[in-house]
Amino acid sequence: MATWFDTISKSFADVPIDAANDNAISTAEFLEAAEALVTLFDVLGSAAFTPVKNDLLGNIKKVRDRLLAAPAESQTLQDLVLNELKAGKKTASGGLLWLCRGLDFTAQALRHNLDNPSVELSASFREAYGGTLKPHHSWDFYKKLGNGDETKVATPMEKEVAALEKVVGILKTFQARKDVQVE
Repeated sequence: MATWFDTISKSFADVPIDAANDNAISTAEFLEAAEALVTLFDVLGSAAFTPVKNDLLGNIKKVRDRLLAAPAESQTLQDLVLNELKAGKKTASGGLLWLCRGLDFTAQALRHNLDNPSVELSASFREAYGGTLKPHHSWDFYKKLGNGDETKVATPMEKEVAALEKVVGILKTFQARKDVQVE
């Protein structure tokens, strides 16, 4: 039986990062992976994640709208931000900032759960979110992702979280630069 990982169209592990070009991240492929990751919250099935999911999707839309409006200037996330700010705008750049924060929250929660498999996923999300998100349910996370077979999930989850952490790290470093400040 297929796992959640078998159902997603793009993994963060498959998002190209051009190390020779200041770790440039492909905008279109990043957005596809982000949209795929959001479906994880559907698997969890808790209404507690609805605000997180909606926030991620709203910020994905802001970045995608900029990509569609200025495709030649938005091939990489870094180019998208630099070109948008140069034009005196910051809708997509701000969206990417908040999207990165949401993905970082997700990555930290999943990493905490991978590193502490005996800890409930809800505790991992509380840890990652600093106690702000109060889960309404306790989840049997790995069984939901693997359709009952937890052994099918650990390796692909490790790969996905490591790749997500890498992408988020690159974006956080880029967004810390003075020339791309949106706040």
